[in-house]
Amino acid sequence: METLTEVVRSSKQIKIQGFSLTYSMSDGEVLRSRVCNAGGYKWEVHVLPKKYFEFLGNCITLNLYFRGEMPRDISNVKATGYRLIDPSGKLKPSQGYSVSHHFKRSGDSHYGGALMRRDLLQTSGYLKDDAFVVECTLAVLRELDKNATTHCPHPADDLVPSSGLHHHLGELLHKGTGSDVTLVTAGESFAAHKAILASRSPVFMAEFFGHMKEKRSQRVEIKDMDAAILGAMLHFIYTDSAPEPEDDGGVATAQHLLAAADRYGIDRVKLACEDRLHDGVSVDTVATTLALAEQHGCYRLKAKCVELIAANLEAVMATDGYNHLTALQHVS
Repeated sequence: METLTEVVRSSKQIKIQGFSLTYSMSDGEVLRSRVCNAGGYKWEVHVLPKKYFEFLGNCITLNLYFRGEMPRDISNVKATGYRLIDPSGKLKPSQGYSVSHHFKRSGDSHYGGALMRRDLLQTSGYLKDDAFVVECTLAVLRELDKNATTHCPHPADDLVPSSGLHHHLGELLHKGTGSDVTLVTAGESFAAHKAILASRSPVFMAEFFGHMKEKRSQRVEIKDMDAAILGAMLHFIYTDSAPEPEDDGGVATAQHLLAAADRYGIDRVKLACEDRLHDGVSVDTVATTLALAEQHGCYRLKAKCVELIAANLEAVMATDGYNHLTALQHVS
């Protein structure tokens, strides 16, 4: 087997002290990191402690810059880990987001996005002693040298099959083999396995292995969830893959699945749904997507919606979803 590319990952943590003093900074003022190395190339992260967005407010945002000469073999850089972290480890990292950018020249930048609103940061637990820490993880895709000597694998390398773990777990879900709990919603039942559900969801962990009443129950009713959405969430829990998009690009399913994932604390499902909605948001869906992003703390998705609305305000106001958005704003 010939390998054409390689992926090199590197993480950088940046601490911002004196958060209270950043109130006096102007909108969009930048704090620059030291130049760091990732994948053999030089990068610089810009933190904007006070960047204002319409409908979103003042946010902590990030920019990524390429520094040095632009090599030919850099195809793409994906910022896979923009998130807030707690150095003490008491809090899980905040919801991250994934963005990609093709860098074409030195000094080229990519806007990372709104990480968290300033007012929410103050009550989030990530702000300690007037300081917070952000983490940026870069994944650099590089093309391998064609002139390098081709590696001849050990004969067994091509004989060892992939583990197929997700396929086997999917079969367990499909057949219900060894199930020890039945999830019921909207008149439909799903045979599942408490240990697998608990390993993927802190809510299921508390229900089945904590002090909640479902601990010994073999039948759990899930309210206010469509059966198709529960089935999609279980499919993701077992196989780590999302269902195939529908005719509408999977927007409706992604919206409902994101809400379900947030309800059960399944961050990977939530991020996958946010990515799908981020890429598929349109004038027709932007209002409902913005309301969803606001309700479930999807700051990058919310920023994308705000940008689209600002560019197409009259068209958005003519959609059915706009009434839902304005009603939500009146309630809040």
